[in-house]
Amino acid sequence: MIVVFFILFLGLELKHYLADYFLQPGWMLGGKGDFRRPGGYAHAAVHAGLSAIVLFVAGTPPATLALLVAAEYVVHYALDYFKIHYSRGVHVDTNPRRFWALHGVDQLTHQLTYAAMIYVVLQAKQLL
Repeated sequence: MIVVFFILFLGLELKHYLADYFLQPGWMLGGKGDFRRPGGYAHAAVHAGLSAIVLFVAGTPPATLALLVAAEYVVHYALDYFKIHYSRGVHVDTNPRRFWALHGVDQLTHQLTYAAMIYVVLQAKQLL
C-alpha cells in the first residue's frame, strides 16, 4: 500500500506543480473565471490529463480512473473559477497578506482534492 500511496502522492504533487506553473500560458490564465473563454477549460483538462497518467501508473482500476479524471476536471475548473471571483481586485503589490491568504486557500483546496483521490484509489484497490 505504501508504494501505491507514494506514487499517487508524489505524482499528483508533481503534476500540480507542472500544470500550474509551467504548462499554463497567459491565454489560460486570462480565460479562467469566464465561461465563454477556453482558458479555464483547457487548464482543467491539462490537470485532468496529467492526473490520468499518474492514476494509470499507480494501477488504478479503469472505471475508478475515468470517474476521478472527470471529477477532477469539474472540481478543478470550479475551484479556479471561484478563486478568480473571490480574489477579484486583490493584488500582491497592494494587499500582499490577503493575496497570499487567498492563494493559500486555493492551493489547499486543490491538495484536499488530491487527498480524496488517493483515498478513492486505495479503496478501489482494496488497500485500506
